[in-house]
Amino acid sequence: MKVALIQLAYGDDETVADRTARVTEIVRAQAGHDLVVLPELWPAGGFDYTRWDERAEAVDGPVAQALAAAARDAGVTLHGGSIVERARPVGDGGRGLWNTSLVFAPTGELVATYRKIHRFGFGEGEPSLMDAGDDLVVVDVPVADGDAVPVGLSTCYDLRFPELYRRLLDRGAEVFVIPAAWPRKRVAHWTLLGQARAVEDQCVVLQCNTAGTHARHEMGGHSQVVDATGQVLAAAGLHEEVLSVDIDTAATLDWRRSFPVLPDRRLS
Repeated sequence: MKVALIQLAYGDDETVADRTARVTEIVRAQAGHDLVVLPELWPAGGFDYTRWDERAEAVDGPVAQALAAAARDAGVTLHGGSIVERARPVGDGGRGLWNTSLVFAPTGELVATYRKIHRFGFGEGEPSLMDAGDDLVVVDVPVADGDAVPVGLSTCYDLRFPELYRRLLDRGAEVFVIPAAWPRKRVAHWTLLGQARAVEDQCVVLQCNTAGTHARHEMGGHSQVVDATGQVLAAAGLHEEVLSVDIDTAATLDWRRSFPVLPDRRLS
């Protein structure tokens, strides 16, 4: 399984239209990969709370359409990071805004969405502006040289909640994809927790973070690919870059057989 993590850098001086055009060209340059991943909330700004409402759109809005075209042109499965989704509110008190990941097939078809379950902000930021998702999502990603790989979806702050990954594991996930806008001041947690999720669940972890500085927040970068044993296969620095990695997905199942921790679980 050949994956590309696009660690995108941006600031406050780039319009959404310009950033979308730039991002889609980077995606098109990843032709030949099976899976391409973008960071969390890159169109709206990961910490640019005051702009979220005006930049919200539907899952078939202009950003989504641009991503669909890029996935089709590159012939890749594209995890488009996440957008601020606007839709009809669910239940009383619903805001009708979600932090929503979009996954497109190589045909450009939208094949999965994931609304972020754990909202960051301790009552402010995401919790005050967005609704929480409640559905687990595992999507099968086709690969050129083998069977489709089951990939579990989560976003940024979700990484701090290991019970989510256990449930994705029980749904069949062999790979976790985690787009993020994780700040530099806590980036040590980002890298450590990614390795922990890989080791405890015997899954490959793909962590795609944001670089640059926006809304006075310096992003942490340090995207990484971690195999099911916890070994870091590739890691980025603080600036914009693309990590391209060939993952031996068969090795994940081999590791689970040779070191069978998971069958010894006693608590659910």
